[in-house]
Amino acid sequence: MIEIQDLEHTFAIGKKGKERRVPVLKGVTLHVGKGEIVAILGKSGSGKSTLLNILAGFMSPESGSIKINNQETATLKEAEMANFRLENFGFIFQNFQLMPGLTAFENVELPLKIKGMAVQDRKAKVQRLLEKVGLAEVAGHYPNELSGGQQQRVSIARALVTDPPILLADEPTGSLDSETEEDILALIRSLNQTLGLTFVIITHDDEVADVAHRQYRLHDGELVKGAKRHAI
Repeated sequence: MIEIQDLEHTFAIGKKGKERRVPVLKGVTLHVGKGEIVAILGKSGSGKSTLLNILAGFMSPESGSIKINNQETATLKEAEMANFRLENFGFIFQNFQLMPGLTAFENVELPLKIKGMAVQDRKAKVQRLLEKVGLAEVAGHYPNELSGGQQQRVSIARALVTDPPILLADEPTGSLDSETEEDILALIRSLNQTLGLTFVIITHDDEVADVAHRQYRLHDGELVKGAKRHAI
């Protein structure tokens, strides 16, 4: 489903004209199968968020190949990548990134509005998803009226609403307490098992990584495979 081959990327450091290039990703190769949960661990500044942004098409790699369902994405133009992203990826962020002026229901509904889905169809779909993540009773609440765990569940429902085959999660429990973290990880396991969704999770937390079938670590720009996990 995801094939990353020989990915290279550097950042410029220093004043313009005197900058030097610092390698961030060095020949990164990663294959993720349909229905897998893969975790990528690394310290702050290790390049894991850069890798996720390149995978999602928010950044272009300096070299290397990225194929999603056999579609080479590294060479897509910006508008083409935006459409591809909408169809293929859902995103879960550490800080939720909910629209503060929209209710939980409206936040989940927003991607369907962008896609132009008919009002009745999208209302029914959003309601079903909020029920699935246990938030039907707070559908009319605004983000500042919800707990951190509830906000992350809204974020997950929003990520699911367009039926993407792949969910990309960047430190999905980084803003949560340990008990709420366990609830969110249990939800990720359930979605993987019941819907067959593919997850790529970026984290610095070994406990979060334990939800994955396979783990990798980014160290000095190189991706090192960890111990293979049993199916969940």
